Amino acid sequence: MQPMYSIVLVDDHAIVREGFKRLIELEPDLEVVAECRSADDAVEAVGTRRPDLVALDLSLPDGSGLPLIEHLRSVAADTRIVVLSMHDGEPYVSEALRRGASGYVTKGVAPEELVAGLRAVMQGECFLSSDLRKRRAERPSEARDPIHRLTAREREVFLLLAAGRAPKQVAGELGIGQKTVYIHRASLMGKLGAGSELDLYRMAAERGLLPRKN
Repeated sequence: MQPMYSIVLVDDHAIVREGFKRLIELEPDLEVVAECRSADDAVEAVGTRRPDLVALDLSLPDGSGLPLIEHLRSVAADTRIVVLSMHDGEPYVSEALRRGASGYVTKGVAPEELVAGLRAVMQGECFLSSDLRKRRAERPSEARDPIHRLTAREREVFLLLAAGRAPKQVAGELGIGQKTVYIHRASLMGKLGAGSELDLYRMAAERGLLPRKN
């Protein structure tokens, strides 16, 4: 008998979840056992269901999906995670893999790549969608990007500040003190040679790191 693989979908858009669910369940051995719209919902579903895999969007209403990757791994160490996101640039991809994701598929690729990615990850492989593989092959110098000098926390602060969050909002989203945010801000701006939040915005925009507006 063919094994059945259980999947939890995490995305705050109901239409997106429904589309992915229909696509996944066309496969006879894949089953969506829970749909979540927030990080809190995801933690509860993964802790209860212990799925084989989580398909995770990075933009959630109650915070970034990057810290959630580590949290879910701590809740269910055997559950594999595939990021499914509109973010297609660095440091999102490298940071997601560093935190424990086994795959990264952008929402701009053909639907069948999602299924291919889920299957590859469940077979123990690390999977990147074709657009990400192509970009990495064309831009080997990306590793010299000064953004790669930032620590994991500095990258989180950078992305939030670049997206227009105030330091107080950054502190709330990351669960750290506002003073700590200012310390990280000073450090990352020094590493990047930035003089203001506008410089951070420009750097993020040039690399395609800002959320796309509908």
